[in-house]
Amino acid sequence: YVYSWHCPDGPGFSCPLLVDTTGAYFRRDGIAGNYLGGMSPPEEEEPDPGDLSVDHEFFQEQVWPRLARRVPAFASLRLRGAWAGYYDHNAFDRNGVLGPHPKLENLFLATGFSGHGLQHAPAAGRAVAELVVEGGYKSLDLRRLGWGRLAEGEPLEEDGV
Repeated sequence: YVYSWHCPDGPGFSCPLLVDTTGAYFRRDGIAGNYLGGMSPPEEEEPDPGDLSVDHEFFQEQVWPRLARRVPAFASLRLRGAWAGYYDHNAFDRNGVLGPHPKLENLFLATGFSGHGLQHAPAAGRAVAELVVEGGYKSLDLRRLGWGRLAEGEPLEEDGV
């Protein structure tokens, strides 16, 4: 679920996307004291994928207390809305796959970034451009995101994804 709330005394413009150690996350949404955030439920509590109803109780009991602990101003937030939807992801390790295709020459892909695609797009685009033009990564070595880890069964673990 993604929840939207208003909190005029919340963190300012310099606040980045914040993912709490408990899994709750939030970011600013515009300039008027609005925020978006949420938290993934434990795997055993995942909702039925055929039901896209929002669980407001989950926000009240699980998400809001974590947000208020992290940002005391959120104790007085006003929930404005919420939505549920499908979340596409790389089922192997939930991280992007970047680089040349293992069997098709001259095919470079940047895929599987799930909800992080928009955030990673500038770096992924530059990385693929460097592979094509320079023959290798120049700015940042992103070989760990390559296809080899899938073939070798070695996931690149990231708990915050």
